[in-house]
Amino acid sequence: MNPATIGGPDKARPTIAMPRAAQHPMAAPAAGGRLKIDVERLSFYYGDKRALEDISIKIQPNVVTAFIGPSGCGKSTFLRTLNRMNDIIPGARVEGRVSIDGHDIYGAGVDVVAMRRKVGMVFQKSNPFPKSIFENVAYGVRINKMTSSRSELAGRVEESLKQAALWDEVKDRLHESALAMSGGQQQRLCIARALAVKPDILLMDEPASALDPIATQRIEELIYQLKTNFTIVIVTHNMQQAARVSDYTAFFWLGRLVEYERTDKMFTAPSEKLTEDYLTGRFG
Repeated sequence: MNPATIGGPDKARPTIAMPRAAQHPMAAPAAGGRLKIDVERLSFYYGDKRALEDISIKIQPNVVTAFIGPSGCGKSTFLRTLNRMNDIIPGARVEGRVSIDGHDIYGAGVDVVAMRRKVGMVFQKSNPFPKSIFENVAYGVRINKMTSSRSELAGRVEESLKQAALWDEVKDRLHESALAMSGGQQQRLCIARALAVKPDILLMDEPASALDPIATQRIEELIYQLKTNFTIVIVTHNMQQAARVSDYTAFFWLGRLVEYERTDKMFTAPSEKLTEDYLTGRFG
């Protein structure tokens, strides 16, 4: 299959040969240790159109992994395969295996709702509910019946807002509308909402792309703090952000994983010329 047909609508793209390494599954650069996420030879299709091809990646617990690459390269699509968010798209199908803590999330009999509690997601555009700050955070806890009393629920809300570095800013206005918050606060509220159901993994799809530099810094500081307790995967179009917040970086190009390496090594001595060309601004 011509690589130019993979990963997005037809448009002019640089004529760049795929590197040898991109033709084969990629493994984690770090050997040993248990894996939180283990993807083996994953391909993803929208109907007959292949958007992701033969991707393998291994992610250890309590690290931040950044997905980078040009628009339309498949990084957000791949992120959504990690908690089956693509299931809602008509005609979408997956080949290969995605394991979390050793369990194939696409296997028969998987409880997708329970799996998504374990693998939370924060989207590019903050999407608070038209409810109070308190009810936004409490929503998932309530519908999943995860607390048995009002005081326990209040404690869970407070804990989540503290984890999202938001408690001190909102503790005196918990019953005011979340829609009155600033953009950066709304995004941290959405992070608190995701954390309230106690996930193990947090997927973040360009969480700071719509924010100003100060709010972006708050989100980046928060990501650094959260990795103590969570495994985080972030899609970002901002290479400087990837360099600042991530331990590992995966570079995608035309629906394929070109290189996956420790962030410090990838940004100083990438193994693939295609990666180097992207990082140095020769295309993208």
